[in-house]
Amino acid sequence: MYLPEQFIQRMQKQLGDEWEDYLQTFGQNRYYGLRVNPLKVSPQQFKKISPFSLEPIPWCEEGFYYKEDQVPSKHPYYHAGLYYIQEPSAMAPGAILDIQPGDRVLDLCAAPGGKSTQLGARLKNQGVLVSNDVSSTRAKALLKNIELFGIRNAIIISETPENLSKRFEEYFNKILVDAPCSGEGMFRKDPGAIKSWESYGVKHCCQLQRNILKEAAKMLKPGGLLLYSTCTFSPEENEGMIEEFLKNHMDFKIVPIEPAEGFKKAQPQWVGGREQIEGCVRLWPHKIKGEGHFVALLQKQGEESISIFSNKSKQAENKEEEKEKFHEYTLFIKKSIKDPSFLQGNLQMNGNQLLLLPEGIPSLKGLHILRSGWYLGDLKKNRFEPSQAFAMGLLKKNVCQVIDFSIDNPQVIRYLKGETLPIQGESGWNLVCVESYPLGWGKLQNGRLKNKYLPSWRWM
Repeated sequence: MYLPEQFIQRMQKQLGDEWEDYLQTFGQNRYYGLRVNPLKVSPQQFKKISPFSLEPIPWCEEGFYYKEDQVPSKHPYYHAGLYYIQEPSAMAPGAILDIQPGDRVLDLCAAPGGKSTQLGARLKNQGVLVSNDVSSTRAKALLKNIELFGIRNAIIISETPENLSKRFEEYFNKILVDAPCSGEGMFRKDPGAIKSWESYGVKHCCQLQRNILKEAAKMLKPGGLLLYSTCTFSPEENEGMIEEFLKNHMDFKIVPIEPAEGFKKAQPQWVGGREQIEGCVRLWPHKIKGEGHFVALLQKQGEESISIFSNKSKQAENKEEEKEKFHEYTLFIKKSIKDPSFLQGNLQMNGNQLLLLPEGIPSLKGLHILRSGWYLGDLKKNRFEPSQAFAMGLLKKNVCQVIDFSIDNPQVIRYLKGETLPIQGESGWNLVCVESYPLGWGKLQNGRLKNKYLPSWRWM
């Protein structure tokens, strides 16, 4: 395949004796990966039910290779949010950043959501996940993937890093910056990335990375961890960017990453950088089964301060009219949810939408918010209609009335296509599942299930 001459010359210099090994990867098939969603199913359970031929990915315990001729995006388990389809090396940053339930986590360049879904699953719906992307169009795909995964404690935002840092100063204890980059690691997977590389180049990307890191540093608490990653091989965007950041941020230090099989130390000598940069890692396509990545883990020094934020909002009880609407939600919960203790939190109205916000978030007023918390449903005149996001965040055991199809039942695909189904059972709202995994809602009446699967998600 065509490679730019400037790229070839630089890579020959970087790789030396390994250049030919790297070059041969362009004549090899790429690798395909999926990452299991532990909010819904464990990797061990998924291996038992998987219709795909799976091979573990060494650096991600939820990650598996699958074969090129398999199509996991066309399977009901995908629509149940059991896994995310992701390039294998792209799973490394989310696996390396130590996320614990209760953390306040920011994914600053999050779309389309691969790393955010990974971070959110590890939070186990405790703490806060803020997933941001400056592109509102790309952020819509991010929103869908967060909701498909059943992540209940996420705030989806489309803002510049500068605007975010004004609102979230020293708020997060974990930040992931999967920075926009020249994408050299994507050349084999997507030859179109070469045109972008030729159009924008490394310098343009370095300026973006520099600004993003500067704002990310402001939002990190002392003692917190910042993970920086790219999918490029350019030293300027990797070792060079870390060296420059550390010169300008004396309160940060490198946390050495324990290399997995095939990971290589970063090369500070390529940029005249400090020796500690060897604690960062590079994933090369001729050393691992993946396209390539650079990962650096940094820690902010100093004593951790305690930030207290209030997100009390104008809730439904503030107005008599909204009291009535809120009453309909309460009736739905009493009738449909077995034990609603997991629904405790800050309820907020956004128009007709009812949202459950994570604890302890600052005011979001003035920011471009796509979703603030778990979208439970719509409060309409004399009724509450549960949302697709509500269904995806539930488990079968949470709900009183359930329609559970086996995986080989043709009704599953018909449901995912939005068709009305002949079903016998108790009238009212039902959670529709496949092999016990929620797909969405249906409303049963007179032996007919009115399909409430979200139209924009339908099987095509």
